[in-house]
Amino acid sequence: MTSRLLKHAAAAALVGCGLAAPAHAELLTEKSLSTQVALEIAQSAYESCAKQGYHVSVHVVGREGQLLVAIRGDDSSPHTLENSLRKAYTARTFRTSSGEIAQRLKDNPALGLVHLNGVIAAQGALPIKVGDEIIGAVGVSGAPGGDKDESCSKAGLDKAAAELK
Repeated sequence: MTSRLLKHAAAAALVGCGLAAPAHAELLTEKSLSTQVALEIAQSAYESCAKQGYHVSVHVVGREGQLLVAIRGDDSSPHTLENSLRKAYTARTFRTSSGEIAQRLKDNPALGLVHLNGVIAAQGALPIKVGDEIIGAVGVSGAPGGDKDESCSKAGLDKAAAELK
């Protein structure tokens, strides 16, 4: 081989070794919602609304926005099942309450958030946090007003507060 070919081969080998280095990088350590905690949050949110006479649906989504728990309450309207999921997905996606997203969109309609699949600008969902880490969200739909939906979501989070530390 000529010296020029050797230099190119050596350079390619060094680049190859450099690309392999990230394989030794540290793995991520993440908290995730267990089925038991997700059930506790959903059930508590549902019961909070039911005690007030509200016919609601509740969803809990995980760290990646994936469905963990769904409850369609007795006599809840058909649309509440989809809305509670979309609210929870919105809160998880944007790492804040779905009500905050609704307000942002109201303040600046050009944001275009409503064009994203699964997103809805409606109050009723809260992110689920461990410290500052977002590990999911809970969404409620069907109470007479998003503030009441959100209050039931908060009741679910409050019930599971000890497990979310």
